[in-house]
Amino acid sequence: MSSIRLVVSDVDGTLVTRDKQLTPAAIAAVHKLHTRGIPFTAVSSRPPFGMRMLTAPLKLMLPMGAFNGSTIFNPDLSLVESHTIPRDAVDVALEMLTACGAEIWLFTADRWLVTRDDTPYVSRERRTVDAAPQIVDDVAPYLGNICKIVGVSDDFDLLAKCEPDLKAALGKAAHAARSQNYYLDVTPPSLDKGTFVEAIANKIGVTLDHVVTIGDMANDLPMFLKSGVSFAMGNASDAVKKRATYTTSSNEEDGFAAAVEKILELA
Repeated sequence: MSSIRLVVSDVDGTLVTRDKQLTPAAIAAVHKLHTRGIPFTAVSSRPPFGMRMLTAPLKLMLPMGAFNGSTIFNPDLSLVESHTIPRDAVDVALEMLTACGAEIWLFTADRWLVTRDDTPYVSRERRTVDAAPQIVDDVAPYLGNICKIVGVSDDFDLLAKCEPDLKAALGKAAHAARSQNYYLDVTPPSLDKGTFVEAIANKIGVTLDHVVTIGDMANDLPMFLKSGVSFAMGNASDAVKKRATYTTSSNEEDGFAAAVEKILELA
């Protein structure tokens, strides 16, 4: 029996290229895992509808993780479980992100809410998730059902400085971490990519030491900590690479596919 019983990958910066595409090598790599009988799934900061384009080409069967693992859903987009950010934490996050000067997006389980759609990162995200945002003048009616808040800025240093302050202000009421240099995400408390890995491993009867995870950002570290083996992408920061078992090449160099080849050797 293979010593590798489950592979879980991040999406952006890992499974897809900078222009948000699955390469032929990445698709072939997942198919190789299937052929060897090694289950595969993905977890992302994206909403569920922003991951639907992965299902068919990768032939995904297991539940996937959205909003940094705080929502679990099936390949047909039906929800397994979904959690929201406590209203008090929503208010704190909105106040602090506004004070930081960040653009703010809100996500429910099935909606992406913005107050304007003419900014560069809205266009980028629209292409990424293959969906248009809903423009709203008043976000108040939605604040009790928020699954993710995103602070958006092209000032990467601004978000880096805001992140620890936001974490401190939220405490245990919600989780804050950058999913990209330009996105600072706030998601429900006590749930992250690590708890997602635990949930899927438990579902298929696999112990965590038989799990491999692949990622590139600090929000991937919780799943690195839960898995027996972890791979950091070549485009990851040095801090993330230091926490991984192995480092592969970048997402622009088919680093995901290279990681899978190593995984198959280990298996």
